[in-house]
Formats: sequence, C-alpha cells, structure tokens
Amino acid sequence: MSGRSCPALFVSAPASNQGKTTITAALARLHASLGRTVRVFKTGPDFLDPMILERASGHPVYQLDLWMGGENHCRALLFDAAETADLILIEGVMGLFDGTPSSADLAELLGIPVLAVIDAEAMAQTFGAIACGLARYRESLPLFGVFANRVAGERHAHLVREGVPPGIHFAGSLSRDAQITLPDRHLGLVQAQEIGDLDDRLTAAASRLADAGLGQMPPAVAFTAPEESSVAGEPPHYGGKKAFDRQMLGGVRIAIARDRAFSFLYQANLDWLRAMGAQLVFFSPLEDSDLPPADSVYLPGGYPELCLRELSANRAMARALARHVEAGKPLYAECGGMLYLLESLTDVHGERATLAGILPGHARMQERLQGLGHQSAPLPGGMVRGHTFHHSTIETPLVPIAHGQRAHGTSPGEAIFGHGRLIATYFHGYFPSNPVAAAQLFRP
Repeated sequence: MSGRSCPALFVSAPASNQGKTTITAALARLHASLGRTVRVFKTGPDFLDPMILERASGHPVYQLDLWMGGENHCRALLFDAAETADLILIEGVMGLFDGTPSSADLAELLGIPVLAVIDAEAMAQTFGAIACGLARYRESLPLFGVFANRVAGERHAHLVREGVPPGIHFAGSLSRDAQITLPDRHLGLVQAQEIGDLDDRLTAAASRLADAGLGQMPPAVAFTAPEESSVAGEPPHYGGKKAFDRQMLGGVRIAIARDRAFSFLYQANLDWLRAMGAQLVFFSPLEDSDLPPADSVYLPGGYPELCLRELSANRAMARALARHVEAGKPLYAECGGMLYLLESLTDVHGERATLAGILPGHARMQERLQGLGHQSAPLPGGMVRGHTFHHSTIETPLVPIAHGQRAHGTSPGEAIFGHGRLIATYFHGYFPSNPVAAAQLFRP
C-alpha cells in the first residue's frame, strides 16, 4: 500500500465556541503567506466553517466525516491532498470526544497529532486540569499540545501556562481581540462572502499566531492510499480510479443556485457531479431573472430567511423555476432550497414574504433548532447519507414519499417530498456516499 508524507495538524477543543475555526484559519493564512501550499479539511457536515477556511488557505475545503463518507473516502481525500500539500490542517467538530464517531476517533485512526484549543477566559491554572483531562482521557490519542485562546494579557497567559503539567506541550496563547473575532449567527459563523474585512481579520490573526510561536511546521504524517472497505454499514468507496460509470450524467447540464441565500454546497458533491459527466452552471435566485439553459436544477440550502424581500421581489425567477418543473425536468431542493419553493416564509420577526409557490405550504423560522444530526435518505435512486440542521418548520398538505432514517435514534427522519421530477427535503445529501443515487436526482 503506497504512502505519502506531509506535515499535518488536527485542531480540536474541549467544546464548541472555543475558537477552533479562528486558530485553524489563522494557521492556514500564516503558512500560505510563507509560500506554502496548505490544504484544510473540516470534520463533520459543516458548510460555514469551510467557507472561512477556503478563504484563509486559497484552496477548496472538503469535509472529513467517517459516518457520511466512510474511512476509505476520508483516506482518499487526504492521500490526494498530500501529493501537493506542504501542510494539511483539519478542524474538528464540537468537543474532541463528542459524537460517534468523534474528532478523536478520526485523529487517532489517521494518526494525526491534535492541537487542543482551550478558551482560557475566566480561568487560570485550571486550564492545566482541562489540558490534563484531554491528554489522559484516551492515552492512545496523539496529542501535539494545548493552546490557550482569549487570554487577557501576559500575566494571564503566564498563569495559564503555569497550570499545564509536565509532559503536555504548551503551544502558545492568543489574546482577546475584536479585530480577529469571526462573527456568527443562528446557524454558525457568518458566511465568508458577507464579512467585508475577512482578509484583514485573517491576516491579523496569522500575525498574532506567528508571534505566539505557531509558525513552525507540525510533525509529518504518513498518508496511505485507501483500500476497498469490508466494514459493515460503511458507504461504498468511489475514490480515485475506482470503476464506475463516469458517464452517468454525460451531457447533462445542471443549473446550481449559488449566492448569499443559497450557498450550502459540499465541494465533494460538485466534484462528483462533474466526475459523472455533468456540466455545472451557476445562477443567483437573488439577481438573475431566468435560469441558464439546463436539464436539471439543484437548489441547495442557505439563508433564504435573510434575503426574503429580494427573493420575493424576483418573480421572474419564480416563473422560470415553475416552467422548469412544469416541463417535467428534474429539480432537487435541500433545506433552504425547499423553503424557497413554498408559498411563503415568515422570519423570526414575523415578516412574511411570498416565495416561488411551486410547492403548496408555508414555512416559519423558529428561535430554537428544529432538526439536527446525521441521517440516511431513501431517495429515488437509492440510500444517500447526509445530515440535517435547520431552525424552521413547514406546514404543507403534501404527503411525504419517504422519510429519512436517523443515524442515532428510532424516530422518523426528515420528510422527503416528491412532485413529478421535483424532490424536496430538509435533508442535505452527501453525494460521495452513493454517487449512483445522486446521479438519479439529476438525470432527465
């Protein structure tokens, strides 16, 4: 089994909101500014962090998710990256040991050293106890060191470092600074395209990290080529040169919505559509008055609730989508894309907007999270793995053609609605888990 060696670091934390994305993005920008090719990955099904990380590194960011894609898929992505990268960074999800599988599971499986970012605000030597717990909880975990985020100053940093026991590497600290903080909202970080001074924030954070001593390269890791999996329940591996019909979507032109309202797209999904022969063209439901010439349409998730007036005012695009559906052409809509197809959407302030009206029903944004977690969806072409994450609810007379299956739990997953060749659901599909089924969504 062939191997490739590349320095790599897995950035994790004891919990969410510790500053993982800020530190990972700052590391990427720091090393990229030194002329290094930096490839960054995000653990789990997140859409928003990768937007920041892509801007920081200058390269597309892919998800590493052992449940959605399987071990061999994750290995294939890293093996390919190691061919040209000078440095590989992986940002974890939630806390280091949270979830099944967890960030720790992935780091240990791949042998990648972990940098634990700990928010040191409102603590001093107790920082060392948390560091000790992370280091000792699973002895087999390769820990690179711990990093103190949001310290108040030099004296605070000294106290924090003082509490770290011998044998645990203290990798440095970063002071609280509004100039490098990444803004967030109800689904996570604000989209990269909406942060006007993002590059300035990333450059400033990179400079701070260089001063903190994180400019040195982490240890090299050996990445091996994947093998076909025999693990029960793991998605099939379609990486590299594995045989499958590369013309399943040959000659099919897919129009994909991509703008401020619709941006939740996995880079791997786009790659696989192209690998199956599709030609991808992009359009904006916010700004365009018509669809580009296309055989199929893909409406991904995003933030339609933040663009209600613009979407409602663009009646020409609503009519164009209606003509597409009436012609019997395929349309696949996920989460925010599905909301856009309904008659109306009401935001958390009670403002209601008329939307495309292609599907009967109304949606309303809620203050609390309404759906979260990994699911499998029985789509028309087969079972696809993915996840759900939304703050809205819908009322519709449509009867679901199927429901997703939760990875953990026995209650029904997200409803899947069908209307001719239109498929709409809250579920976000990860196409590498079953490219054949994904192709069926868009094949005329």
